[in-house]
Amino acid sequence: MTELLPSVGVPVVIDADGLNNLVGRTDVFRKCSAEIVITPHPGEMSRLAGLSTKDVMSDRVGVARRFAETHQVHVVLKGARTVVAAPDGRVWINPTGNPGMATAGSGDVLTGVIAGLVPQAGSVLEATLAGTYLHGLAGDHATARLGEKGVTASDILEHVPGAVKELSEIYFPPDAPPDEFDFDEDDATPAGDSDDE
Repeated sequence: MTELLPSVGVPVVIDADGLNNLVGRTDVFRKCSAEIVITPHPGEMSRLAGLSTKDVMSDRVGVARRFAETHQVHVVLKGARTVVAAPDGRVWINPTGNPGMATAGSGDVLTGVIAGLVPQAGSVLEATLAGTYLHGLAGDHATARLGEKGVTASDILEHVPGAVKELSEIYFPPDAPPDEFDFDEDDATPAGDSDDE
Protein backbone atom coordinates (compact mmCIF):
# COMPACT_ATOMS: atom_id res chain seq x y z
CA MET A 1 0.00 0.00 0.00
CA THR A 2 2.76 2.45 0.87
CA GLU A 3 4.31 1.99 -2.56
CA LEU A 4 1.03 1.87 -4.45
CA LEU A 5 -0.84 4.86 -3.03
CA PRO A 6 1.59 7.63 -4.09
CA SER A 7 1.51 6.34 -7.67
CA VAL A 8 -2.29 6.32 -8.01
CA GLY A 9 -3.70 9.18 -10.07
CA VAL A 10 -7.40 8.81 -9.24
CA PRO A 11 -9.29 9.20 -5.93
CA VAL A 12 -9.03 6.19 -3.60
CA VAL A 13 -11.46 5.00 -0.90
CA ILE A 14 -9.78 2.85 1.77
CA ASP A 15 -11.54 0.65 4.34
CA ALA A 16 -10.93 -2.36 6.62
CA ASP A 17 -7.67 -4.24 5.95
CA GLY A 18 -6.52 -1.46 3.67
CA LEU A 19 -6.55 0.78 6.76
CA ASN A 20 -5.00 -1.88 8.99
CA ASN A 21 -2.15 -2.15 6.49
CA LEU A 22 -1.39 1.54 7.01
CA VAL A 23 -1.13 1.51 10.81
CA GLY A 24 2.18 3.17 11.69
CA ARG A 25 2.64 4.27 8.08
CA THR A 26 0.10 7.10 7.75
CA ASP A 27 2.83 9.45 6.52
CA VAL A 28 2.15 7.92 3.09
CA PHE A 29 -1.05 9.99 2.82
CA ARG A 30 0.91 13.22 2.45
CA LYS A 31 2.87 11.68 -0.44
CA CYS A 32 -0.30 11.08 -2.47
CA SER A 33 -1.27 13.34 -5.34
CA ALA A 34 -4.78 11.85 -5.56
CA GLU A 35 -7.47 12.54 -2.98
CA ILE A 36 -7.92 9.82 -0.37
CA VAL A 37 -11.07 8.88 1.56
CA ILE A 38 -10.76 6.64 4.61
CA THR A 39 -13.77 5.02 6.28
CA PRO A 40 -12.63 3.71 9.69
CA HIS A 41 -14.78 2.50 12.55
CA PRO A 42 -13.57 3.73 15.98
CA GLY A 43 -11.24 0.75 16.48
CA GLU A 44 -9.54 1.31 13.12
CA MET A 45 -9.35 5.05 13.81
CA SER A 46 -7.69 4.40 17.15
CA ARG A 47 -4.99 2.27 15.53
CA LEU A 48 -4.38 4.78 12.73
CA ALA A 49 -4.22 7.74 15.09
CA GLY A 50 -2.27 5.96 17.83
CA LEU A 51 -5.02 6.55 20.39
CA SER A 52 -7.21 4.33 22.54
CA THR A 53 -10.71 3.58 21.28
CA LYS A 54 -11.97 5.37 24.40
CA ASP A 55 -10.08 8.52 23.38
CA VAL A 56 -11.57 8.33 19.88
CA MET A 57 -15.09 7.86 21.22
CA SER A 58 -14.77 10.75 23.68
CA ASP A 59 -13.84 13.23 20.92
CA ARG A 60 -14.99 11.82 17.59
CA VAL A 61 -15.26 15.21 15.89
CA GLY A 62 -11.87 16.41 17.13
CA VAL A 63 -10.06 13.16 16.29
CA ALA A 64 -11.55 13.01 12.79
CA ARG A 65 -10.81 16.70 12.13
CA ARG A 66 -7.22 16.52 13.35
CA PHE A 67 -6.47 13.38 11.36
CA ALA A 68 -8.03 14.82 8.20
CA GLU A 69 -6.08 18.07 8.48
CA THR A 70 -2.78 16.47 9.48
CA HIS A 71 -2.82 13.81 6.77
CA GLN A 72 -4.84 15.73 4.13
CA VAL A 73 -7.45 13.00 3.69
CA HIS A 74 -11.24 12.82 3.91
CA VAL A 75 -12.24 10.91 7.05
CA VAL A 76 -15.56 9.09 7.43
CA LEU A 77 -15.52 8.02 11.10
CA LYS A 78 -18.31 5.47 11.28
CA GLY A 79 -20.62 5.06 14.24
CA ALA A 80 -23.73 6.55 15.76
CA ARG A 81 -23.96 9.80 13.80
CA THR A 82 -21.05 9.22 11.44
CA VAL A 83 -18.54 12.08 11.32
CA VAL A 84 -17.20 13.31 7.97
CA ALA A 85 -14.07 15.47 8.15
CA ALA A 86 -12.46 17.23 5.19
CA PRO A 87 -8.75 18.03 4.72
CA ASP A 88 -9.49 21.73 5.26
CA GLY A 89 -10.86 21.07 8.76
CA ARG A 90 -14.57 21.29 8.03
CA VAL A 91 -16.66 18.60 9.74
CA TRP A 92 -20.19 17.30 9.20
CA ILE A 93 -22.36 15.03 11.33
CA ASN A 94 -24.41 12.63 9.22
CA PRO A 95 -28.09 12.56 10.31
CA THR A 96 -28.98 9.21 8.73
CA GLY A 97 -28.28 5.66 9.89
CA ASN A 98 -29.20 3.52 12.88
CA PRO A 99 -27.81 0.80 15.21
CA GLY A 100 -29.17 -1.95 12.96
CA MET A 101 -26.45 -1.08 10.45
CA ALA A 102 -23.72 -2.40 12.77
CA THR A 103 -23.53 -5.61 10.79
CA ALA A 104 -20.79 -7.38 8.85
CA GLY A 105 -20.35 -5.92 5.37
CA SER A 106 -22.14 -2.63 6.03
CA GLY A 107 -18.85 -0.75 5.73
CA ASP A 108 -18.19 -2.43 2.39
CA VAL A 109 -21.48 -1.03 1.12
CA LEU A 110 -20.52 2.46 2.34
CA THR A 111 -17.15 2.24 0.60
CA GLY A 112 -18.81 1.11 -2.63
CA VAL A 113 -21.43 3.86 -2.55
CA ILE A 114 -18.81 6.58 -2.02
CA ALA A 115 -16.52 5.12 -4.70
CA GLY A 116 -19.44 4.87 -7.12
CA LEU A 117 -20.34 8.52 -6.59
CA VAL A 118 -16.81 9.92 -7.02
CA PRO A 119 -16.96 10.04 -10.86
CA GLN A 120 -20.50 11.45 -10.77
CA ALA A 121 -20.12 14.15 -8.13
CA GLY A 122 -18.56 17.57 -8.49
CA SER A 123 -15.83 16.73 -5.99
CA VAL A 124 -14.55 13.93 -3.79
CA LEU A 125 -15.97 15.77 -0.78
CA GLU A 126 -19.44 15.91 -2.35
CA ALA A 127 -19.24 12.19 -3.15
CA THR A 128 -18.17 11.45 0.42
CA LEU A 129 -20.96 13.51 1.99
CA ALA A 130 -23.63 12.22 -0.38
CA GLY A 131 -22.44 8.61 -0.14
CA THR A 132 -22.44 8.69 3.66
CA TYR A 133 -25.92 10.19 3.72
CA LEU A 134 -27.30 7.72 1.15
CA HIS A 135 -25.76 4.73 2.94
CA GLY A 136 -27.44 5.77 6.18
CA LEU A 137 -30.74 6.48 4.44
CA ALA A 138 -30.68 3.05 2.79
CA GLY A 139 -30.01 1.55 6.22
CA ASP A 140 -32.93 3.48 7.68
CA HIS A 141 -35.24 2.11 4.96
CA ALA A 142 -33.96 -1.44 5.51
CA THR A 143 -34.46 -1.14 9.27
CA ALA A 144 -37.96 0.27 8.86
CA ARG A 145 -38.87 -2.80 6.81
CA LEU A 146 -36.96 -5.50 8.71
CA GLY A 147 -36.26 -4.18 12.20
CA GLU A 148 -32.83 -3.39 13.67
CA LYS A 149 -31.97 -6.99 14.50
CA GLY A 150 -32.76 -8.35 11.04
CA VAL A 151 -30.73 -6.05 8.77
CA THR A 152 -27.81 -7.42 6.76
CA ALA A 153 -25.39 -5.61 4.46
CA SER A 154 -27.29 -7.05 1.49
CA ASP A 155 -30.47 -5.44 2.80
CA ILE A 156 -28.75 -2.06 2.99
CA LEU A 157 -27.41 -2.49 -0.54
CA GLU A 158 -30.89 -3.44 -1.78
CA HIS A 159 -32.26 -0.15 -0.44
CA VAL A 160 -29.59 2.11 -1.97
CA PRO A 161 -31.54 2.71 -5.23
CA GLY A 162 -34.63 3.78 -3.26
CA ALA A 163 -32.50 6.15 -1.18
CA VAL A 164 -31.00 7.63 -4.36
CA LYS A 165 -34.48 8.09 -5.81
CA GLU A 166 -35.74 9.77 -2.63
CA LEU A 167 -32.81 12.17 -2.48
CA SER A 168 -33.02 12.89 -6.21
CA GLU A 169 -36.67 13.87 -5.91
CA ILE A 170 -35.76 16.35 -3.18
CA TYR A 171 -32.80 17.94 -4.97
CA PHE A 172 -33.96 17.45 -8.55
CA PRO A 173 -37.77 17.67 -8.67
CA PRO A 174 -39.16 16.44 -12.02
CA ASP A 175 -40.69 19.85 -12.78
CA ALA A 176 -37.59 21.89 -11.85
CA PRO A 177 -35.61 23.71 -14.56
CA PRO A 178 -32.27 22.02 -15.38
CA ASP A 179 -29.29 22.90 -13.16
CA GLU A 180 -31.45 24.77 -10.66
CA PHE A 181 -30.85 22.32 -7.84
CA ASP A 182 -27.12 21.55 -8.05
CA PHE A 183 -25.88 20.08 -4.75
CA ASP A 184 -22.91 21.75 -3.19
CA GLU A 185 -21.12 20.72 -0.01
CA ASP A 186 -21.94 24.19 1.34
CA ASP A 187 -25.60 23.08 1.43
CA ALA A 188 -24.75 20.68 4.27
CA THR A 189 -24.59 21.87 7.86
CA PRO A 190 -21.06 21.69 9.28
CA ALA A 191 -20.64 20.45 12.84
CA GLY A 192 -20.96 23.30 15.30
CA ASP A 193 -23.07 25.43 12.94
CA SER A 194 -26.45 23.88 13.71
CA ASP A 195 -28.89 25.28 16.26
CA ASP A 196 -28.64 22.01 18.23
CA GLU A 197 -25.01 22.44 19.22
